[in-house]
Formats: sequence, structure tokens, C-alpha cells
Amino acid sequence: MYGAQHLHEFGGLPAVDFQHTTDEGPRPAADAVAWRVSVDPYDDDLPWEEEFARFLDEVDPTGVRALIIGQWGEAYEEKSSVPINLVIAAADRLTSLEAVFVGDLEAEQAEITWIEQSDVTALLAAFPALTELGVRGGMDLVFPPTKHERLGSLTIQAGGLPVEVVRGVLDSELPALERLDLWLGVSAYEGNTDVADLAPLLAGTRFPRLNHLGLRNSEIQNEIAAAIASAPVVARLRVLDLSNGTLGDEGAAALLEGQPLTHLEVLDLHHHFLSEAMEERVRSALEPHGVRVDLSEKCEPWGDRGIEGRYTAVSE
Repeated sequence: MYGAQHLHEFGGLPAVDFQHTTDEGPRPAADAVAWRVSVDPYDDDLPWEEEFARFLDEVDPTGVRALIIGQWGEAYEEKSSVPINLVIAAADRLTSLEAVFVGDLEAEQAEITWIEQSDVTALLAAFPALTELGVRGGMDLVFPPTKHERLGSLTIQAGGLPVEVVRGVLDSELPALERLDLWLGVSAYEGNTDVADLAPLLAGTRFPRLNHLGLRNSEIQNEIAAAIASAPVVARLRVLDLSNGTLGDEGAAALLEGQPLTHLEVLDLHHHFLSEAMEERVRSALEPHGVRVDLSEKCEPWGDRGIEGRYTAVSE
């Protein structure tokens, strides 16, 4: 069900493939784009280490602001520690780096659950000026509690996000974090987080500057919505994203019956299982107050299984 495409932008910059920028015309300035460095293990003899070395030689590394780590080999055989360690080794050259994304692979390259990740917090330790970190893939992902003064945005996309990762994120000291986007996934792929694990986040005792919260792609989306309905953190949010999961009328009703949401700028519920009547209730309650509500991608359960037939947007 996962049809990922390469990032079109990252770190506020358009994404470009380094290997394609010599095909025609001059290269963009080093600070003008987010550079994707990747190799094709089927068509290229060049290992990622050599491609990255070529990137550092041909693009002024001191100007690079955003780096996207694409395919670094066979994603289900080589862990992301391979490219991460190479990037860290070049930290003294990548002096302007502000944003890193690890694992920008399309579905044709690897299903999201095949991407072998590693300890991505090593990047935070090596780059104290980093403001944005993105990760795709939850297999073997490690995120121990860490401290970073400047990280403002953290995104982890997974078909199944292990609870140890979620706990590590929530136990971290990230005073500048404004945006947190977690794709919790399904239990079949180690997505074993429950609502109780989210308590420190929902209580509003973590991340004092948080204003954009995504708890997405979950098979317990109704339970999360019910907890959100009375969660103190909601009062300071501008954007609440509960999309891509199994949200139905039960969860939507809990949201409407809980604390006011009219202060939000955006409520994103796309990929949902709401009835038409509930869709209208949500819109009527919020849109007159200026809240932009996304109820696109209405889904139907598989077969005649009702709630049991609901599915997340991203699993394998």
C-alpha cells in the first residue's frame, strides 16, 4: 500500500539529485537546493562512499544547507549507519548543514519496512546547528534520549515505529522543537506504541515550543483521537495531523466532544473512515472558525469487516 516518492523539497528548498545535475546546464548554487545523494546498486558500480566523495569535491560543501540521503545500497542489507558515518566524517566540511533526511527511497527501491536504519541521533551529536531531521523506515531504527538545542523539526516515517523509538524521542531534550511528525504504523511491523506511551507528549510537559503535532498512520487512531480530546498539549498547537490512519466516527466524535479546536489553523484527517454525516459535523464545527480541515481520501473498509477492515495508508 505504500507508494512513496522522492522528496520534492526539504529544509525549505527544492530537492535535486546530485548525479543528474551535470546532465545539462550549470549546477545550482550549493545553498540553493536540497541535495539528494544516492546510488543504484543494480545499475551503478559506484558505492555510496565514492558518490558522496564526488559530491563533496564538486559541490562546495561549506554552502550545503540541506542533504538528503537516498539509496545507499541494498536497503535491506546495509544499515543507514554506512552513509550516516560518512556524513559525520565530513562534518568539518559541511559547516552550513541545517537539514538532513535519511532514507529517501521510493517504493520501487525498497518497501518502507525494508529500509535498514540505525542510530540517527549520531547526526544530532555531530551537527549542533541542525534544525531539521527526517527519517524514513523503522527497521532497526535507534533513537536513544538525546539533547539538541536547535532541532526545530523531527519527522519519522514508518510502517511500524517501535515503542522504544517513540520513548526515546519523548525523553529527549529538544527545547527548540516546533514540529513533530511520527508515523506510528501497525503492530505487524513493530508499531507497538499505545496511548499510554504518548502521555508525556500529550500532557504538554515536553517540547515547550511545539505547535505542529502529527500522530499519524496508526491502527489505534481512534484511541489517539480520544486522548487528544483532553490533552493539554492541544491548546498550543497550530496544526494537528491525525491523518493516514484508521480514524472513524468514534474518534472524530471524541475530538468534537472534547476541548475546543477552533484555535487550530489546520486539522488534517485525510485518509479516514468517517461517514458523510460525521464529515459534515467536523466541517460545520471548525471551518466557520477559520480552521482548514482536510478530509480528503475517504476510505472504505475491506470486505464486510467493518472496523476490523480499516487500514493505515502505510504499512509494508
